[in-house]
Amino acid sequence: MGTPAIDIKGLTKSYGELKALNGVNISIKKGEFFGLLGPNGAGKTTTINILTGLVFKESGSTKVFGKDTIKDFRYTRSKIGIAAQEFSVDWFFPIEKLLFFQAGYYGIKPKDAKALVDSLLNRLGLSSKRNSRLRQLSGGMKRRFQIAKALVHDPEILILDEPTAGVDVELRRDLWKYLQDLHSRGKTILLTTHYIEEAELLCENVAIIDNGKILKMGAPKELTRELGEAGITVVLENLNGLNKKDLENYKYTNDKNRLHFSVKDPDEELPKIIRILSNSGLHIQKIESNKSSLEDVFLNLTGKGING
Repeated sequence: MGTPAIDIKGLTKSYGELKALNGVNISIKKGEFFGLLGPNGAGKTTTINILTGLVFKESGSTKVFGKDTIKDFRYTRSKIGIAAQEFSVDWFFPIEKLLFFQAGYYGIKPKDAKALVDSLLNRLGLSSKRNSRLRQLSGGMKRRFQIAKALVHDPEILILDEPTAGVDVELRRDLWKYLQDLHSRGKTILLTTHYIEEAELLCENVAIIDNGKILKMGAPKELTRELGEAGITVVLENLNGLNKKDLENYKYTNDKNRLHFSVKDPDEELPKIIRILSNSGLHIQKIESNKSSLEDVFLNLTGKGING
């Protein structure tokens, strides 16, 4: 398996009486696209802030490529680029200059930094804004700048804290494509998000967090198959000839000529259901299939939707 890129064990953190993190355990392989999925206030930002040295932990351990993030902080921080939710930069310099400053923090020589900065500005659609101050940029442009800032020293690990929060759909999809490209080139990515679609599309594995606890971890498809509940609706001409014993292995409801089946994997179960109904001489008029999602998983685990 090799040494994990990120290894978090037993992490706890309290703010007064509020238990922000309660024994968080996460292991992320090198080159993995991992999602930390949960509602606002679940503990996502606190987790990555401890990992990157912005917040002190209460107990537990955080390691990057086997190195402790406190004892070996210079090494571990050099391996990480973080695009935070909040903007902590000098608002009076052009964004190109800010990226040069960021490169300098990591010891990158000016002549080498120029090529890196130009490449990032171009790739993230910021070239025409290189002389603009951050306050002159739109919300979406500011998000792009945060990602450029995180990548300017070409870190092995990219951490993104709600990178598409508040941006329009078109920009969100552009950023998704860029992140997928980074991942295909071997970048380890840790993404925090409360967007179900984002986690399902981008992440190989996710940890579902709520109230400071990891509730479940695994590949999105595996989690939805295990904990979600998809639906198959079959509209029949009539129910004459239906033998309920043939369907005793299924959980379903009957509404006039409509049968609605609750299943884990609709792709696997649909052909079986059609075969049973056809063999009974029933005439199928319409079939609808609705797959489960991580939203269903979250609802199953917590009894509430991810957005409250």
